[in-house]
Amino acid sequence: MTTCVYETIPQKVGEKPRFFEIKQSMNAAPLTKHPDTGEPIRRVVMGGFGVLKSGGAEKPSGGSSCCGPSGCCG
Repeated sequence: MTTCVYETIPQKVGEKPRFFEIKQSMNAAPLTKHPDTGEPIRRVVMGGFGVLKSGGAEKPSGGSSCCGPSGCCG
C-alpha cells in the first residue's frame, strides 16, 4: 500500500484546503470524496528531483559519479 496525500477542495471563498494522507493501492483510482466526511477532495501530486538525459546511461566526464567534474550536483 502506498500513502497518498489528498487535500479538500474549498467550497467557500477564503476557505483553506486541509491536507491528509490515505493509504491506497498504486492501482486504485484517485478518491474524489473524503471517506469519512464526504467532502470533495483531490490527490496532491508530490514531486521529487530527478535528472533526465537522452542517449543512454553514460558516466559524467572527469571520472566523477555525480553531475560534474567536481562531483557535486549543486
